Amino acid sequence: MKTFCKLLAIAAAFGLAPTAAYAANASGPAPQAAELAETAPPIDPVTAAPTATPAQPAAAQPRTPPTPGVGQPDGRMGLQDQVTELGREGAWFHNAILLPLIFAISLFVLFLLAWVMVRFRRGANPTPSRTSHNTTLEVVWTLVPVLILVAIAVPSIRLLAHQYAPPQADLTVKAIGNQWYWEYEYPDHGINLISNMVPEAEAARRGEPPQLEVDERLVVPVGAVVKVIVTSNDVIHAWGVPALWTKIDAVPGRLNETWFRAEREGVYYGVCYELCGARHAYMPIAVEVVSQARFRAWVAARGGTLPGAQPAATSTPAPAVAATEGTEATPAPSNVVAATETAPATNQAATANENR
Repeated sequence: MKTFCKLLAIAAAFGLAPTAAYAANASGPAPQAAELAETAPPIDPVTAAPTATPAQPAAAQPRTPPTPGVGQPDGRMGLQDQVTELGREGAWFHNAILLPLIFAISLFVLFLLAWVMVRFRRGANPTPSRTSHNTTLEVVWTLVPVLILVAIAVPSIRLLAHQYAPPQADLTVKAIGNQWYWEYEYPDHGINLISNMVPEAEAARRGEPPQLEVDERLVVPVGAVVKVIVTSNDVIHAWGVPALWTKIDAVPGRLNETWFRAEREGVYYGVCYELCGARHAYMPIAVEVVSQARFRAWVAARGGTLPGAQPAATSTPAPAVAATEGTEATPAPSNVVAATETAPATNQAATANENR
């Protein structure tokens, strides 16, 4: 027990030493720590994750106000309004084929159950039938499901082909899942963002949906094919935005790809669709679709570069010019002698014969 008390006393002494030194000398190590704290990136109070410090004032960055009922849940039954061609194709497949087919099959099975319970109940059939085989029924209940699956497979395979055979990308973004926030990289523009959920009070003050708004949105241009490379730094997450018809897992050590092409400007929200831990519900996704001009301005405000931009002009050595009056010229070499006459031609062969 005495040893334990001594250890506590030693630890307390070491812990109070910096405070005492700061009290004795105001220019000691404590101000240096304060200076380091000022330069360190801020920590998000909700997710305990570092937040990105904007390169430019917020006024220089686009922040489109969300449209109620567009790109976010609004209590309706069914899919959100789709703003991509692929999303409209998927919504048509869901609404025009799957739902009517499911409804029809459910009604048919319900009718069969009701008919069997009424027609073949014990009171109506005290002596049950001994029929064990019916060729017609066996052919029908085998052939009809096959035809239904074929009818579903044709548009389904076409939708999958469009979804997993994207066109040439105009913009590439890398989305990295972390516990519990998203990180975005623009490899072609040199931009890196850390996206945290905005506190509910702040979102309500700005008229933005709570638990869906983030401090750093993923900004993309309208009409551009955006390829999203998705991965994770810790556990399995899932990156998805319903209005853009995109959702894909973020797996540690693996790169998954998805794509979208938004045809309408606005803000579209999503969430992490995998149970990734205690704060799974606090890492939303916000994609802001802006015009081409606003996207270029946003890239410039972030200190990024546009692909194909001409590099800054570099200085090249000026061409040598002849010295003129009033200009100092390099003196001529001193070992050069001006020629006075043409050297006589000699016949080396004749000279050699004479010397013999």
